[in-house]
Amino acid sequence: MSDIQKRLDFIDLLRGLVICLMVLDHTRDFIHIGAMTSDPLNLSTGGPALYITRWITHLCAPTFVFLSGVSIFLQAQKGKTGWPLSRFLLTRGLWLVFLELTLVNLGFDLWPGIFLQVIWAIGMSMVIMAALVWLPRLAVLGVGIAIVAGHNLLAPIDAPQLTGAAQVFWMLFMEPAFTLPLGGFNVYPVIPWLGIMCLGYGLTSVITDSGPNRARNIALLAIGCIVAFLCLRLPNLYGNSVPWAMPADPAEAPFAVLNVLKYPPSLHYVLITLGVALLIMLALPKLPALAQKPLLAFGRTPLLTYLLHIYVAHGLAVLVGVIQGIPAEAFLRHLSDPSRTTQAGLPLWGVYIAWIAVLAILYPISSAWAKYRATHKHWWTSYL
Repeated sequence: MSDIQKRLDFIDLLRGLVICLMVLDHTRDFIHIGAMTSDPLNLSTGGPALYITRWITHLCAPTFVFLSGVSIFLQAQKGKTGWPLSRFLLTRGLWLVFLELTLVNLGFDLWPGIFLQVIWAIGMSMVIMAALVWLPRLAVLGVGIAIVAGHNLLAPIDAPQLTGAAQVFWMLFMEPAFTLPLGGFNVYPVIPWLGIMCLGYGLTSVITDSGPNRARNIALLAIGCIVAFLCLRLPNLYGNSVPWAMPADPAEAPFAVLNVLKYPPSLHYVLITLGVALLIMLALPKLPALAQKPLLAFGRTPLLTYLLHIYVAHGLAVLVGVIQGIPAEAFLRHLSDPSRTTQAGLPLWGVYIAWIAVLAILYPISSAWAKYRATHKHWWTSYL
């Protein structure tokens, strides 16, 4: 195996893992009893197992966006620079936005509105990156640090305080919004996520270094993120608009500390999730080859796997509901109007079984597509 392939596999393993965790999160959304009517991070109603199940999926979006930034820089290293790279990012980004507004929205919910999630944020971030890639790598890294560390300073600005185009811009790019002009809502405002993509672009040399110090440098970066998180989070310093408080049961304190703001991603959230993800990244190549195969298959086909898993998980939820006596049409608006499906679903152990079933269905498709892409270098294969 070439050194380049080893470096790509190193990235694909982590991407494949977070795809698996994303499937777990959305399978829980569709199949877990009460998933749409209760907070999984509320220990008093869900318990530690549900909290952990939800919290580990926090690793998905920031890691995925971070690795998207890494992939963009690798494109430049392979010779796609200047206008060809900008054109690719523009077209790829707009393609992702189109998919979000069509296939992704339809897969999650059939309702008259727009639901903007992570694919929207990645797509729009790529559109902006089409301009940023003309800057030196360290300048892009500086932009990423400024956004990730500084956007919390703008938290006092609230969209309802603004008017006209400024209000629409703020709802799309700076803060979650539930009253978009065309209906629907946006839980992934673009700019905070763009910052994470810039971090990935700027830190690519650390992640893909082929020298003997790569593991050490990644470990130092990861530990630095976690230490910075603890230094900011424990005394409730800057970086998360919702402070934590010591619960009545001191044993629950770690859960309170880790309950950081994702919408939009706070500085605390980015530090702890990327820190943990980078530590996991170091461990994945040590897995047995058999365990690496599905992670590589999913990691090499992230978009196709993402699109398919929505429909597979949603279809499985319909099947479970019909068996339980719930009409199939009740699941057409399962997320936006869960009132008809509140009695449907499985307990948490059933969610994990369903998750494995979804992955088992996806694996042969993702594996076949990964092999096809590796042997057929068509321009359009990079868009799926």
